[in-house]
Amino acid sequence: MASASRSLKVPRTLYDTCLSAYIIDRANMTEEKTRNLPLNVQCDVYFKLHEENEICQLTALFSELAIIGRLLKAQNKRLRLIKSFQAVMSHNNRVAEQLKKAFINICENAVSVNTENIELGLRLGSFLSEAGWFFESEEILRWCSILLDSMISRYPTEVKYERLELEVLHKLLHAQTVYCLFEQAQSTYYKASNLVDSLRAKQQVLNLAGLYAEFSVLYFFRSQYDEAFKWSNEALKELKPNLPAGVVIDVLRQASKACVVKRKFQKAELLIKQAVTRAVQAYDFSHPKYADTLLDYGFYLLNYDSISHSVTVYKAALDVRKEIFGELNLQVAVANEDLAYALYVHEYSSGRFTDAQCKAEKAIETMAKILPADHLLLASSKRVLALILEEVAIDMNAGMVSNDACKAMLDKAEELHKTALRLTMAAFGEENVQTAKHYGNLGRLYQSMKKYREAEEMHLKAITIKEKLLGEEDYEVALSLGHLASLYNYHMNHYRQAERLYLRSINIGHKLFGPGYSGLEYDYRGLLHVYNEMEDAQKVADYHDKIRRWRALREAQNRSDRPVLLNLEPLISIEEILGKFKLFK
Repeated sequence: MASASRSLKVPRTLYDTCLSAYIIDRANMTEEKTRNLPLNVQCDVYFKLHEENEICQLTALFSELAIIGRLLKAQNKRLRLIKSFQAVMSHNNRVAEQLKKAFINICENAVSVNTENIELGLRLGSFLSEAGWFFESEEILRWCSILLDSMISRYPTEVKYERLELEVLHKLLHAQTVYCLFEQAQSTYYKASNLVDSLRAKQQVLNLAGLYAEFSVLYFFRSQYDEAFKWSNEALKELKPNLPAGVVIDVLRQASKACVVKRKFQKAELLIKQAVTRAVQAYDFSHPKYADTLLDYGFYLLNYDSISHSVTVYKAALDVRKEIFGELNLQVAVANEDLAYALYVHEYSSGRFTDAQCKAEKAIETMAKILPADHLLLASSKRVLALILEEVAIDMNAGMVSNDACKAMLDKAEELHKTALRLTMAAFGEENVQTAKHYGNLGRLYQSMKKYREAEEMHLKAITIKEKLLGEEDYEVALSLGHLASLYNYHMNHYRQAERLYLRSINIGHKLFGPGYSGLEYDYRGLLHVYNEMEDAQKVADYHDKIRRWRALREAQNRSDRPVLLNLEPLISIEEILGKFKLFK
């Protein structure tokens, strides 16, 4: 029946017809015959197996290190190989583990170290990282580094081994950082830094744009934003017109993210829009690199208060990643989480959290299948789901749903927040922005649970940590000030304290985002309540007027907004980008 259904299909080209005929002829489709075909044709044969849903056969083939190692040499077939490999992983997610073990077995049993094995490991580790299987990638690349250490010790004057190890360490650092192996990543960072010094001492010409961008990624993941910004600037200085498009794009998008967290939005916008434009021109709208840039574009938009546009961009990024990776992939889970949070922020005033909750639960479900139970990446997804559940419970309570149902949902949110805090504390300790965020989230939850003293304690902890790490006029500080003000205002009757906190939060919002900032509404309405309770009629009238003017600004802004994905910036040269970057605030 399967063969008959294939015969009814009308191939688009003669080449496609030949591929279909080749894979149907099982008796003649041997590995030896396939291996003798041109490499590009071999890749197309295996992709045709994927298209025809011959996943069992493809799984058996892709479990062979020799086959994968050969196919990875065809760089122009990378996207097809990723799609085919992900189909195999969705069918049997042990294949990456099998390939890793096969590679390590070769390393352990080799009579002598040779660069051929190292280059195989570098190709395989890099590919698995691109495909979203970072744990296996990390182990393979770590073995490559061990082998190269041996070669460098044996041949200390041969700089080719040091140059190769620098390339390995670059890829290794990426896998370790994304997989949150921060102790190992720090060691790799120091090792790479020392190797750069050694090569420079030997008068070697290096371009370190990509490596410095990875340094920035490491510090960004650890919420050490000053260092992340510093290294992203160093990466920008290393940009040259002849660098591969992928390196340039990665540098631009990481530098943009570092600018966002430092609230340098003009610089961030310049960089991320150029990264998106370059991804479209160098690849296309269905490529992983385009999805990567969209996620970072969404991050910029969300932080710059263009919330509805951020949702649009996050949805587009998720669609691209799902098309490439399916559902069972860490990169898709991360995109689901990002979209869930953007939807939560977007629908905060409407209370329509169904889609946000679905995306957050999907992210956790996928991560739970791939990651260890206590993995740090789960902390962020659990935090997002907890925030959503809290708002759903509040709306249920307002809708006169039973107290038991509301309590159960709030208890679930508390469990998720505490788990996220525990995982974050274990990774970063007390004085970290992520830890502070979890304290603040618990503070809001305890306010909803009517545990007001506990809520105050959590908010004060969050403010103290954020002010120490980010300064007194950061966006994150403003959020926590507004949350504590709400507690004092609506539940503890500390109106003067609430007033001072609201005014501080409003001042920060104005400085960072201008008078049309969406978050101002909540602070204005909070002050209205304060002045009503204090019976200050003049200020009540003043803030009614402020809210009217704020609403007019928001409506005008929404009318003037253009669709963000239909108005890409024209491509400009690297020299022009760097020139503008220096001029912008």
